[in-house]
Amino acid sequence: MAKVLIVYYSRTGNTERMARIIEGRLAELGNEVSLKKVADAVPADMKEADCIIAGSPTYYGAMARELKGLLDESVSLHGRLDGKIGGAFSSVGNIAGGGETTVLNILNGMLVHGFIVQGDPKGSHYGPVSVGRPDKRAESECARFAERMEALLKRCIG
Repeated sequence: MAKVLIVYYSRTGNTERMARIIEGRLAELGNEVSLKKVADAVPADMKEADCIIAGSPTYYGAMARELKGLLDESVSLHGRLDGKIGGAFSSVGNIAGGGETTVLNILNGMLVHGFIVQGDPKGSHYGPVSVGRPDKRAESECARFAERMEALLKRCIG
């Protein structure tokens, strides 16, 4: 059973809703999932997980400072997170509001640590993005994302 940490920041509840959908699907698939608001997370939580999934609303095309702060603090673990599996998701206020750049912004930090990330040739290529409150499309993308993360976990850690 893989250990998955989902860490997120949510001001309006949209990003939290996405996190809970991803958490639910990963748990249904048999993973041990820890869901944490970024205020309750510390870098050591990342070290204990096989997979780290991070979510943030989009602010000026980037992640919220609260999530960025956790990634900045994770420098204390530099070199010790290599090979972890990572993924990201975001909520945004409007179409073309920067959701994909936010997901890529989060993934950039993960790649510096040596995380393994996976794109998706269908739907949300970089990670799920919800425009406003998650609708059926966004909910479906979150479930698909969780299933693809599960498949990657199986390939990488058995």
